[in-house]
Amino acid sequence: MFDRRANRIRTGLVIAELLTIVSAVALAAATFSPAWIESWYSTAVYPHIQRTLTLFTNLIPFALLDLLLLIVVATALLTLFTAAHEGWHTRTLRPVFRTLFHLLSMAAALYIAFVALWGLNYRRIRMSDRLVLEHAAPSSAQVGELGLTAVRELNRLHAAAHQQLVADAEWRDPELRKAFEDVQRALSDAPGAEPGRLKHSVLGPYFRWAGVDGMVNPFGLEVIANPDLLPFELPFVAAHEWSHLAGYADEAEANFVGWLTCVRGSPSHQYSGWFYLYWQIAGEVNTEERGRLNAALADGPRADVNAVIARLRSGQIRALQRAGWQVYDTYLKANRVEAGVRSYGEVVSLLLRARFAPGWVPVRRDEPAAPSSSVR
Repeated sequence: MFDRRANRIRTGLVIAELLTIVSAVALAAATFSPAWIESWYSTAVYPHIQRTLTLFTNLIPFALLDLLLLIVVATALLTLFTAAHEGWHTRTLRPVFRTLFHLLSMAAALYIAFVALWGLNYRRIRMSDRLVLEHAAPSSAQVGELGLTAVRELNRLHAAAHQQLVADAEWRDPELRKAFEDVQRALSDAPGAEPGRLKHSVLGPYFRWAGVDGMVNPFGLEVIANPDLLPFELPFVAAHEWSHLAGYADEAEANFVGWLTCVRGSPSHQYSGWFYLYWQIAGEVNTEERGRLNAALADGPRADVNAVIARLRSGQIRALQRAGWQVYDTYLKANRVEAGVRSYGEVVSLLLRARFAPGWVPVRRDEPAAPSSSVR
């Protein structure tokens, strides 16, 4: 009787694991209407998930991602070791294959959790379809002019910004939080996202070696930041990661929302936003145009540029950086971001094409026309 019941339980567990794997594959292959995702998930269900999880994880000083990694890695290694040990004594590979099936079902369950907690935001309405766009793709001259605008702003803001900088204060900064709230309200009628505190993690050395500034843990909706970031980099990185928390999974869109947040804040926030934009544009233009931008920098901003270059050179491992970004490029494309890591630079095109009302307020397609403002 006992053996029969145990066999039924084992059979039920195998069926449940198989259904989990099939469900994950079906979910990955499924095509959903962006409008449906936007109305049902990104602006309805997800905001409540995000606020609940982030409010909870903000109370915890360490990264829950570290605990999750410890559990997953330890479980995988222990089960594989046990299976290999059993297979060695029984002279069969069945325990190894059985364990690999269990691990595959665990990976499938994690993927389903990823999609449900955050990943569906990759399939929402794109920012380019949400906003009024006035022009076609910008010319190199327009990109260069935007770069010079960034330089002028850096020169103007440098002194005031550096007087205000306070490291690790972004999470509780009322001005940055208010700016983030205003941008969310301008872009969507959904409930606003809860900002996350910037946490450090055991992944810190990897961030340093691969040149990663930060990430969102999709299972806990918490923000993990590179521990080496300089104070003037932190406001933009915080705003960028908060944008991911707000459901803007695409990197260009998170950059766009993060930049709009910073330019609404204090001089230190504005400086961080314009510094990011200068850095982005300098990496996209040709050598001659990059030299022109660099020559226009005042001593203060140029020193900050050199400080970031020194930070990156002192920690990066080029081979690991290339491998890491290649993996991330594959991840983005698997989540329907066709441009992959190149999507980071699309923010420049978005800024130059979008129509803005005064005060850098983007005009949505579902809103009446407003007087436009631009940097062109």
